[in-house]
Amino acid sequence: MKLIKTTEAVGHVLCHDMTRIIPGEEKGPVFRKGHIVTEEDIPVLLSIGKDHLYVWEKDDRMYHENEAADILRAMCQNEGMRASEPSEGKVELFAEKDGLFLVDEERLIKVNSFGEMMIATRRGGRCVRKGDKLAGTRIIPLVIEKEKMERARAAVGEEPLLSVAPFKHKKVGIVTTGNEVFYGRIKDAFGPVIRAKMAEFDTEVLGQKILNDDPEKISAAIQEFLDMGADMVVCTGGMSVDPDDTTPTAIQNTGAEIISYGAPVLPGAMFLIAYTKDGRPIMGLPGCVMYAARTIFDIVLPRVMADLPVTREYLAKLGNGGLCLGCKTCTYPNCGFGE
Repeated sequence: MKLIKTTEAVGHVLCHDMTRIIPGEEKGPVFRKGHIVTEEDIPVLLSIGKDHLYVWEKDDRMYHENEAADILRAMCQNEGMRASEPSEGKVELFAEKDGLFLVDEERLIKVNSFGEMMIATRRGGRCVRKGDKLAGTRIIPLVIEKEKMERARAAVGEEPLLSVAPFKHKKVGIVTTGNEVFYGRIKDAFGPVIRAKMAEFDTEVLGQKILNDDPEKISAAIQEFLDMGADMVVCTGGMSVDPDDTTPTAIQNTGAEIISYGAPVLPGAMFLIAYTKDGRPIMGLPGCVMYAARTIFDIVLPRVMADLPVTREYLAKLGNGGLCLGCKTCTYPNCGFGE
């Protein structure tokens, strides 16, 4: 780049976008990178405070900010995303489908540690809907060494840093347990809550069975839903350590592998997840799901809907951010719960 007076810039090529800001009305480039300055442009450039300009001098060792920003875009963009045009060294990515947004944090840190470049994303592990902004990339200087960009690209590798795991259609069976509900001592409050949360996704509820605390009957009900083609079974009630709470035993007796009974999340510590031999999840939900606005179930359900495994390692990491503060006005997922 070469620095010259704006009044002497006629015939020169701009090496970056020129932005005009009118508060409350407009912010955007009045001249784009590559524009050849004319006599008529001089008053406009002066009016936006440009008494001096950088004009382009070809240097094969350097990338212009927009060229480099597009390289950062390629490091990030995956299927199910669209990108804005590079402008002022920045590119933004948007979701093209509903799904679970995933970020490879380790590789992201590597890129952001190089300096003179940055990638900022929304929090990974959260639901996104079509049209949501996912990330923004930016080159800090007007030009950057090609060699530096190549090192960043090598650190990332071939696999993009970001992805959107699409939500799948799921058939769901609900098994509600508890003598108090079965014998009509109290009204079932779990069913409406589970149905409402399932309605946030593409699900088909096959039905709900209400049973007493007989583990054999609970196991049989779970198996019946699986035989009906359920992609997942949700068991509500009977998840504490009381002698009458037999749901964990019933889930185990189906032959499913229990991944974890317990999670470092409040509310939701008594959560259980198991998988059948063919990979279908069976979840045991603690009583908090019935009355708390957001719980472990809200964190795990999107992952299940995207066919991503819920592992012991994944659950263990939820401890950092796993405490819901019980805010009077719930703003989840726009808060720290589950991060």
